[in-house]
Amino acid sequence: MTPAGDPARIPVVVGVGEINDRPAQDAAGLDPVDLMGTALGRADADAGGGWLARCERILVVPQISFRTLDVRDGLARVTGRARAGIEQAPVASGDTPVRLLQAAAEAIAAGQAQIVAIVGGEALRTAARRQAASGSSGAPLFSGAAAEASPLRHRYGLVTPSDIYPLYENALRAELGQTLAEAQAETGAIWSLMSQVAASSEGAWLRTPRTAREIIDPTTDNRPIAFPYTKLMVANASVNQGAAAIVTSLAAARGAGIAEDRLIYIGAGAAAHEPDEPLARAGWTTSPSMQVSIERTMALNRLAVSDLDMVELYSCFPCVPKMARRVLGWAADKPVTVHGGLTFGGGPIGNYMGHAIAAMVRRLRTGGRHGLLFANGGYCSHNHSIVLSRLPPAPNAFGQKSRCQQKADSLRGPVPLLTDGIEGHLPVETYTAVYRRDGDPDYGVVLSRAPTGERVIARVAPDDTRSIAYLTDGASQPVGATGVNRRIRDKLIWTAA
Repeated sequence: MTPAGDPARIPVVVGVGEINDRPAQDAAGLDPVDLMGTALGRADADAGGGWLARCERILVVPQISFRTLDVRDGLARVTGRARAGIEQAPVASGDTPVRLLQAAAEAIAAGQAQIVAIVGGEALRTAARRQAASGSSGAPLFSGAAAEASPLRHRYGLVTPSDIYPLYENALRAELGQTLAEAQAETGAIWSLMSQVAASSEGAWLRTPRTAREIIDPTTDNRPIAFPYTKLMVANASVNQGAAAIVTSLAAARGAGIAEDRLIYIGAGAAAHEPDEPLARAGWTTSPSMQVSIERTMALNRLAVSDLDMVELYSCFPCVPKMARRVLGWAADKPVTVHGGLTFGGGPIGNYMGHAIAAMVRRLRTGGRHGLLFANGGYCSHNHSIVLSRLPPAPNAFGQKSRCQQKADSLRGPVPLLTDGIEGHLPVETYTAVYRRDGDPDYGVVLSRAPTGERVIARVAPDDTRSIAYLTDGASQPVGATGVNRRIRDKLIWTAA
């Protein structure tokens, strides 16, 4: 816990750095170690220099774009730090940078370190171009999601995040009593504001503001991905980006002569998680772990929503910031990002929030008092929030996040058994339709609930145009309505009643 008023135990961010690598020829781009090294160098320069040479620990967000790369060896080479002091997190998850930021702050608060850096970098654009140029048919860059999916999920086509998150979106729309047009209008408004933030964000990848209509309407350049999401509503992983931050104590920062208006305090954070299996959810309209993470963080920092000047609410898919802003009480007409969101700011797999940290630090240096960072990883699975502030954190703020998981578990209802073994007329729980690259439906997936409580998964055939239209045209609300499940060979097939 933080001794109240002891500057040697109060953690602050003193430097942040980012890089967007856009080489003339994509295949000639930097690899993740080069991106991380550059970001660390820029963070060091932002802090006045000399910090990286004295850094005891470098905490690393794992990368997936160059699978054979030894990141710890590479960073030891480019930074001159000992490999033993370079610690890589086990998983590249959306919450990892925030978790590492909290770990750095807790190390300072406990007196276990004086200087800690966090860094991440992904070169997915370069990796894809090199693979294409070589004619290689090696493992797909996103093969991890497919490898982890169960045989049942493979059979019915719920394999990747873009297949799963629409289940939340469509159920949430029904829960809120929104029409399809109203729900899409909310997405368009939030995403348009994100594009406007990205236009002036130092580290954002795409800087062209977009209107709500450009985001909502499917076109050749904005193809449908999975209903109701278009390309401009989902994370953009085709980027080469790196971000870093340097954390030290208030005493060390003042001793180095850093101006007070450049010091950003790290407040308390809180984490909680859902089961890793994405279909093991009690429901699709809320996340107990998200709720507990946000509410506990606000309570630990003794803040009300009116105290927040800015937020970063994770935005891999629209349902996430929609749910998070409702938990927080954040208005839809206020930006949910300081960096630009995962569509426009860029979606470098596990390291988006590294860029959000950098953007939040820069924003707080120019005005405002408090900013909330909410991170989400997996399939709404891993939730971690933390506060950055111009003001010192509340006393005894650190070391308490372990209490949150028990609270989240107590709020979670029973998870129904998943099966494709029940036929007949059943009410729809949620659904989606997945599209091919040409914009035509590839298939649909419907989850229903049996009278005995089971969650029933079924496929919708792409040539069943009547059922696909019923699910996607917005003329009626499929959630809660009855559909028909029939066994055809190895799959349960759903049709509109």
